[in-house]
Parts: sequence; structure tokens; C-alpha cells
Amino acid sequence: QVRLVESGGGLVQAGGSLRLSCAWSGRTFSGVGMGWFRQAPGKEREFVSAISRSGGRTYYADSVKGRFTISRDNAKNTVYLQMNSLKPEDTAVYYCAAPRNPLSSGNYYSPNEYHYWGQGTQVTVSS
Repeated sequence: QVRLVESGGGLVQAGGSLRLSCAWSGRTFSGVGMGWFRQAPGKEREFVSAISRSGGRTYYADSVKGRFTISRDNAKNTVYLQMNSLKPEDTAVYYCAAPRNPLSSGNYYSPNEYHYWGQGTQVTVSS
């Protein structure tokens, strides 16, 4: 059974930092890219960041560029999202996701391209 398990969320003041982790099991994802998405109350799920299977290419939403950094450790079956300079508008449930098959560069941004999802971890940024 494939599982993606996020951790590292919490409550932080504006300007603070959090590091999210997503550990996977049940199959290997070292051959595919991984993504982070988030969903705030009353809003649609939106793309945050993604990373290629080797980690050589990374993708970010404009809203987090320069503040968030995605990385992965295939030996540990884990992908990370380092979030710095957090803002209240970053408050959301954060999900990691993986596709069933490798994605082309243009397909990392859509949640419809991802087949496996974690349960999410809450990030709350207070002003």
C-alpha cells in the first residue's frame, strides 16, 4: 500500500520558519517528481512547489519563490519543504503528492497530474 505522510506543520509567527517533510512508502518514487500543494479554507488546492526525480530541477509558485525551498533525499524516501519568511497568507493545509508516472516539465503544476496524496499537515501563520 502506497503511503505519503507529511509532518512538520504547526503554528508560527509571521517571519518565522517551518520545515515540512513527506515520507513515502509502498513503492519507489525515486523515479518520479514530487510536489507540494496547499489548500486554505474556502479556496481551491494550489501548487506550491515541485522537484524532479533527481532533484536537479525545482519549480515554485510565484507567491513562495525566494522564501520556500524544496529538496529530496531518495535514500530516505523523503521530500522536504523549507519555508522561511512565512506570511499569514501561507496559512493552509499542505499536501505532498506524487504522480504515477514521470511528468514532463509543464505538468508539475496541476494537481490533476498527481495520483498519490498525503493526508496533509496544517500550517498556521499568525500576524
